[in-house]
Amino acid sequence: MKLARPDVFHPRIVLAGCAALPEGDGDDAGLVRALRNRGLHARWLPWDDPETLNADLVILRATWDYTERLGEFLTWVRSVPHLINPARIVEWNTDKRYLKDLHRMGVPVVPTGYFEADELVSVPDGEVVVKPAVGAGSTGAQRFIDASAALAHAAALQAAGRAVLVQPYDPRIADGETALVFLGGEESHAFTKAPILPPAGRSPAFEETGTYAEESLSPAAPDDEVWEVGRLAIDAVLRMFDLQPQDLLYARVDVIGGPEDARLLELELVEPGLGFGQLDQNDRKDAERQFAVGVEGALERFGLGPLSRRGF
Repeated sequence: MKLARPDVFHPRIVLAGCAALPEGDGDDAGLVRALRNRGLHARWLPWDDPETLNADLVILRATWDYTERLGEFLTWVRSVPHLINPARIVEWNTDKRYLKDLHRMGVPVVPTGYFEADELVSVPDGEVVVKPAVGAGSTGAQRFIDASAALAHAAALQAAGRAVLVQPYDPRIADGETALVFLGGEESHAFTKAPILPPAGRSPAFEETGTYAEESLSPAAPDDEVWEVGRLAIDAVLRMFDLQPQDLLYARVDVIGGPEDARLLELELVEPGLGFGQLDQNDRKDAERQFAVGVEGALERFGLGPLSRRGF
């Protein structure tokens, strides 16, 4: 472990959670240690704590209440001097209309209808999923067989001023979603998320704080065809925003299906759980170290490297 030196600038780093989960859900528990092992000192704070604006670097990790306070959250995002992932990526990724952009860029995406809050909603035949366009942790997402019930749920979301997504229910979701984790734009590891949405007409069960739906996770070793969907998504973002791979400290690409017709369900660039807890001890340390190396690189790009002496 590197020790702090008083003559060396030590950037103030914040891992941002929320009031209900000020230190995340436990999956990121090793990140403070991994950063400290590289001479970097971080602490957790809720994103809306005023102290976050005094930090040299803020890393979004568990800001899972932003969906109910989107305007306030985005104002804060624009105010943070140095944010990871970058503010313009966060703004784009908070609204699932980004799926349309990815589709245009050639990424195989789950078929999706997008409807503004004042737009007439239509639903395809068969079972569908209706969800808010701005949402996290499956809040507001439900399955429907009956079209009138689906339209009623969509209308309730729109009455609250929310845009709506309608997607055909893909039965392959019964096998779970494959969550592909990228660190610094490079493949890191993967895990499986068991189905979250219960049968049609019922809401998912939420963990005790009510912040996100309960999840059952397990390790995964996806086929290369599944990883390719993730690579296409990351490449599309880099091209759209003229970024280098290292500019994305973290990303999670949620995919359904196997080698045949794997499709992107969501791309998580704001505050995704990264599934460190699904790795064995050695792989987890390696992934957390990779995360910390990415933070170190970001500090250097921002001119905030820990070896920058004060006053220079």
